Amino acid sequence: MGELINLRKIRKQRSKAEAETHAGAHRLAFGARKDERRRRQMEQAAAERALNAHRLVGPRGDDD
Repeated sequence: MGELINLRKIRKQRSKAEAETHAGAHRLAFGARKDERRRRQMEQAAAERALNAHRLVGPRGDDD
């Protein structure tokens, strides 16, 4: 005969795993220190400026 399964345990395990995944995403988004967030924003802004500097067409669509 097959193995007995406690569905309550399975549901609780699944719920805990989903909660941990959600918590991990929040830790990445909101768990950084202020200086780390500021550094990440500055790096992102610098990368965006570098990308925009190499565009062949201006931001409004006109050729510069």
